[in-house]
Amino acid sequence: MELTVASHVGFCFGVRRAVAEAEKLLDAGKTVRTLGPVIHNPQIVESLAARGARVVSSPEEVEPGATALIRAHGVGRAVIEALEARGVEVADATCPFVKRIHALADEAAASGMRVLVVGAKDHPEVRGILGWARGRGLAIETEEEAEAAPGGGKALVVAQTTVTPERFERVCAVLKRRGMDLDIRNTICQTTPVRQREAVEIAQKVDVMLVIGGKNSSNTRRLYELCRAICPRTYLAETAREIQNIKISPRDHIGITAGASTPDGTFKEVVARMNDIKNQEQEELQQETVAEPDFAAEYEKTLVQLRPGQTVTGKVVQITEDEVCVNVGYKADGLVKKSDLSTPDVKIDDEIEVEVVKVNDGEGNVLLSQRNIVNRKVWDAIVAAYESGEIVKGVGKESVKGGLIADVMGIRAFIPASLLSLRYVEKIDEFVGQEMDLKIIEIDKSKKRVVASRKAVLQAEEEAKKAEAWEKLAEGEIVKGIVRRLTTFGAFVDIGGVDGLVHVSDLAWKRVGHPSEVVSVGQEIDVKIIKLDKERDRISLSYKATQPKLWDIAGEKYIPGTVVSGKVVRIVPYGAFVELEPGLDGMVHISQCAPTRIEKVEDAVNVGDEIRVKILSVDTEAKRISLSIKEALADDALESVSEDEFAIPEAPEAAEAPEAPEA
Repeated sequence: MELTVASHVGFCFGVRRAVAEAEKLLDAGKTVRTLGPVIHNPQIVESLAARGARVVSSPEEVEPGATALIRAHGVGRAVIEALEARGVEVADATCPFVKRIHALADEAAASGMRVLVVGAKDHPEVRGILGWARGRGLAIETEEEAEAAPGGGKALVVAQTTVTPERFERVCAVLKRRGMDLDIRNTICQTTPVRQREAVEIAQKVDVMLVIGGKNSSNTRRLYELCRAICPRTYLAETAREIQNIKISPRDHIGITAGASTPDGTFKEVVARMNDIKNQEQEELQQETVAEPDFAAEYEKTLVQLRPGQTVTGKVVQITEDEVCVNVGYKADGLVKKSDLSTPDVKIDDEIEVEVVKVNDGEGNVLLSQRNIVNRKVWDAIVAAYESGEIVKGVGKESVKGGLIADVMGIRAFIPASLLSLRYVEKIDEFVGQEMDLKIIEIDKSKKRVVASRKAVLQAEEEAKKAEAWEKLAEGEIVKGIVRRLTTFGAFVDIGGVDGLVHVSDLAWKRVGHPSEVVSVGQEIDVKIIKLDKERDRISLSYKATQPKLWDIAGEKYIPGTVVSGKVVRIVPYGAFVELEPGLDGMVHISQCAPTRIEKVEDAVNVGDEIRVKILSVDTEAKRISLSIKEALADDALESVSEDEFAIPEAPEAAEAPEAPEA
């Protein structure tokens, strides 16, 4: 019996996180209620229930004071609001990948778009996503349902995280063909296709395929269906006990994989059980072998078995002008052409790794190659980087129609022009010879084609910077920012990697018609953080909160007895309101409008008149300033009179008396 065990098995990130959260709450002594089974595995659910984690189906079943655990599938907004309304503590263990879909659906629906979810309408994850679509969502499971979906308008298309890429692409193709205005987001969890792809590869080369996992898990059942389509002897088992009833021959090659809801312990127990069966069969086979040994057959057993594509290690035993002869433990030595060596510096007795090209070239020789191994390892590294989302280094080599060809580990990769930068690239030639970080976004294994994106790396870096910036922000803080953009409703300000909005009403203490009246693009200003909404990626700022209020400084700026200029902005029966500066008015009582008594205010002034007034009094608490036109006019009149006009004339000198005549 031969065993092949999958490497991508067991709890996915989201499920592992949800189970760990449930155990943490129970360890803390909480009364835990899970909205639906926290995992599609009866054994785990039963073990949690034994510790007090009861499964409920609705918010009404959660008693006040208990803790409601939201499982990895997530729930709609209404469910969370219903729990909070009951005074229930909510522990949200929604998978971060699913949480991101909720945010996309909420944002799209808020902007008036429809939300189309490719997935099973009855699956809890899909129901949760639709719960964030504000009544504008629709689940589409098949191409027929896509044909029947209402058309027209803009729509966001997302995927259930466990749906197959093939189904998602087929449904999207139908929607595109119908001419819809679509924003397509591939939200399939990357662990799902990797797990499914590996299971299919194993199923293709085994006699019996065992899929371990909960029978209620859609993820596990999909693995079973994929393997069953290739290997008829595919079995689905929840525990190691169930494999005892499966008929297995000693000559069978057994493959084993597991779904995302399968505990590590269960999977390891199945593998251990199969190993026990294998060892037991080998012991029985040895006990039954009593015949005389066939020395020729025994010698054959000492030789390695070769097959094309196999990688083996051998020792260099001879070097000719064109070839290297390698002993690989087979009945014939292998030959490697020097052109197929990864390095020409080989010597006698060197151990080298080679790939079998042909077991017999027609003359009894084994044909070997080293270059194939190097190419395969590079390709495997490319595939691994693609599957893990790892960033790779690339160098621009050639500008072509529609994009750039880059060298990634010796493999040619195509970068579409739209994925070269965050903004439109006018001259692709500028990237030739430039080293850059890339993310591989598409691979065609059959044609060895690679599509990469520099934009995805730049976006991830921006998101990281944004996340770092968010951690440093706090409501109520005053921070420095740069005005980046003006709109009719406010100004967007960069406060260190993230943009916040200063609404037009928060730009100044006065009424503002347009933000350009107060600030300009590129200006550095101080702003106060009013509100942080991380889930919606929104920051509300205030510029006026950093500026003194007009009435706070009015007493210092407008001193009683001084004369200032102003504009008449409003007239009432008892006086006129004069704007001293935008947002600050004073009042001239009718008795102070003219030097003489008048019947109505309009006899002295009209709206729009620019006038001079004298400050009589300032009451900052009552927000009142009393003004006088009459006294300002009097002051002006006094200033227009020269000092000579105010001088008191001197008395004329007395005339000298005539002298008396002499007697």
